[in-house]
Amino acid sequence: MPTKAGATARSWWRPTARFERGSGRMSSDVAAIEKVLQVYFDGLYEGDTKKLGEAFHPASHLYSASPDGKAADMPRADWFNMVESRKSAKDSGSERRDRIVSIDFSGPATAFAKVECQIPPRYFTDYLTLLKVEGRWQVIAKAFHTVTR
Repeated sequence: MPTKAGATARSWWRPTARFERGSGRMSSDVAAIEKVLQVYFDGLYEGDTKKLGEAFHPASHLYSASPDGKAADMPRADWFNMVESRKSAKDSGSERRDRIVSIDFSGPATAFAKVECQIPPRYFTDYLTLLKVEGRWQVIAKAFHTVTR
């Protein structure tokens, strides 16, 4: 289900978190990760690297399989340059569609989120690894698959 600009992801999904189920700590971590993911969605839709920089750790990388079947590894700085060089989905008047599919915890400082988003004509499924570093959740790695329609 798509989010509307300014809507929060929390209103339409149920977490699948498996760490410390039922504890206040886990629910506060889910809320913190939801906030990071919403900043990511906003930054991606708006083409705003400042927002993306809030969500992604400076040491983060993006990974995908290239068309020739090889692993592609892109540092955050290279991705930001790409984002800054293209017209944003918002400026293009594209419909916004992004959603959190799931969040899973493997420990108190490691989480994994599956999300879906779009920058037409490209539609993405992202697998985001998040770390809680210095009390703050950030994406450290993004592996993604793209479909062009």
